[in-house]
Amino acid sequence: MEPLLGSLAVMVLLGGWLVFAYNRFVAQVAAIDASWSGIDVELQRRHELIPNLVATVEGYARHERQVLEAVTAARAQAISARPEDVSVTDQARAEDGLTEQVTRLLAVAEGYPQLRADRGFRDLQRQLVETEDRIAASRRLYNLEVAAYERRRRSIPSNVVASWFGFERREMFEIRDAGAQHAAQLSG
Repeated sequence: MEPLLGSLAVMVLLGGWLVFAYNRFVAQVAAIDASWSGIDVELQRRHELIPNLVATVEGYARHERQVLEAVTAARAQAISARPEDVSVTDQARAEDGLTEQVTRLLAVAEGYPQLRADRGFRDLQRQLVETEDRIAASRRLYNLEVAAYERRRRSIPSNVVASWFGFERREMFEIRDAGAQHAAQLSG
């Protein structure tokens, strides 16, 4: 009778651990998804600011058509790179392209003192800096959540639960160095 009770106790403990481990994975996936939504909200805000920025610069620098069109095209590409359609890495590359084009646009704006003095332009620039800062903060949170999840997913014995229940690898949302410096360039 004692061996049966011992075996039953071990099975209950293993079952309890399995439920606990599974629920932790579920909680981590939910935290990753919630932190991703923070990035997504800020990226959408950024995408909405770009047309106003382009229109403001266009009012002062009409002959800079190529730069304005490049920003518009990069924005369209970034908007179309949705997480349900592309990988996190591909979305990050699309956002990098937009960052590079916005940086070029702001560099062009430096050559127009009247534009730099325009209150609307300064306000858009400030909003863009704030949005870039929030994107960076959201990205850090998301990457921390993914790193914790990936450590558990690959660690013994949690990796057994992860493989049994199909908890798949998650990608970090990493941007290129040039993009990481974008907010500093905007405010400088």
